[in-house]
Amino acid sequence: MPSITLAARPEALTLDPAQTAVIVIDMQNAYASAGGYVDKAGFDISGAKAAILGAARTLEAARAKGMQVVYLQNGWDPDYVEAGTPLSPNWHKSNALKTMRREPELAGQLLARGTWDFEIVGELTPQPGDLRVYKPRYSAFFNSQLDSILRSRGIRNLVFVGIATNVCVESTLRDGFHLEYFGIMLEDATHQIGPDFIKQASIYNIEKFFGWVSTVDDFVRALEPLAAVKEAEPCR
Repeated sequence: MPSITLAARPEALTLDPAQTAVIVIDMQNAYASAGGYVDKAGFDISGAKAAILGAARTLEAARAKGMQVVYLQNGWDPDYVEAGTPLSPNWHKSNALKTMRREPELAGQLLARGTWDFEIVGELTPQPGDLRVYKPRYSAFFNSQLDSILRSRGIRNLVFVGIATNVCVESTLRDGFHLEYFGIMLEDATHQIGPDFIKQASIYNIEKFFGWVSTVDDFVRALEPLAAVKEAEPCR
């Protein structure tokens, strides 16, 4: 498969599609749907819809060309053993855990595997050939199988979409940088938790220090010259 050139900042990138995966970060009801944990915790989720639409376009283009798609889902076991105890900073900083402590009737409903809150939003349902990886902390590389899954497939380039720009997306892209992955964030297919300047800060950090920033239009345009993959042929 020929290489593609992706327009990006601070400079364009030449990518081998066979060594590239789209990484979908936490596009779960918890983060993107009314009634999900982020909504219940009092954060503005109005920008999530645009991120979902951008991610959907990205995934459609990637799958059509046989590019690997990897879904990450943030959360824990139903008993929250993986979330940690008061000895863990996660116990103190997780807004989901804090919300459940504040509203005990929500216990067991937020970010627990097997619940509606944990599941991927309906607009972005995983398809055959996509991979799904669970993660217990902000970075998808921490205590997960992501690194071994990517390396076993020869993947070096990671195209990020998802929520939240300033938390799990940036954390995973940063850790990927230290593990020698090339990280590209599609800025219009992510949404932040917090005010817009937080997203702009993440964009600045990624562009200047940890990776590259591009757009959905540029990603779709870069893939256009590639031949389509037959539907019966599984993603590589």
